[in-house]
Amino acid sequence: MYPGQVVSADATNPATKPPLFLALAGHRLRWRLLRELAESDHRVWELTARLGERQSLVSYHLGLLRVAGLVSARRSSADRRDSYYSADLIHCGELLGAAGAALHPALRIEGYHSGSVEKLSARVLFLCTENSARSQMAEAFLEQLTGSRVQAFSAGSQPTRVHPNAARVLQAHGVELAGRHAKHYAEFLEQPFDCVVTVCDRVREVCPEFPGVSRTIHWSMPDPVESGATDEATYPGFERTAAELVARIPFLVQLLAHDLVEGN
Repeated sequence: MYPGQVVSADATNPATKPPLFLALAGHRLRWRLLRELAESDHRVWELTARLGERQSLVSYHLGLLRVAGLVSARRSSADRRDSYYSADLIHCGELLGAAGAALHPALRIEGYHSGSVEKLSARVLFLCTENSARSQMAEAFLEQLTGSRVQAFSAGSQPTRVHPNAARVLQAHGVELAGRHAKHYAEFLEQPFDCVVTVCDRVREVCPEFPGVSRTIHWSMPDPVESGATDEATYPGFERTAAELVARIPFLVQLLAHDLVEGN
């Protein structure tokens, strides 16, 4: 080496590489995909239309995000030939925190912060097909998390009954479903809501317009009720549904809080 020679950093040294989240989310199209999926689940053709990009390009970048675990795909229960994509916001938060720490320890973000909901006021309607499990559980969890500051409701396109496993799982989470019953969404068409959340692919296809709603969100969640199976056999599916709702609903609360601030 001669005096004044510049030595390049070793490209294989992890300290010289940008953290994974920055490397992925720093790309313009991938960032736009994450922004879309952070609020609502979408199919590829919907993302293509919303972003104005070729489907092949959108699919390619979705694939990169899936490999990194930032995005997942789930086969649609309405059309098995199609898939819904969703962002794993918890994992995004973990990687974002690690990216801050890589720059300086003081910049580490310690996961998701729920923030204050003391001044939060909103009305939210959850919809699924039978209003027997997913939407009922979402309603109950949102009320529990916000201390009923958010008025939560649920309904279905073909209401039946509240499934006993839904009541059983919620009871394990300290929530009672006593007195609740399945309802048709027609009961709520004339009522004002700040947000409508469909938690079933089939009901999304038939969901009517709710006038005045500022946010319409879709969560592609499988039906925990399996045709012909015993209640005991399907119980683990209800536990998985509860776990997914517990992960998703805090982020919904922060969206509602953001909307309240922006509205003021």
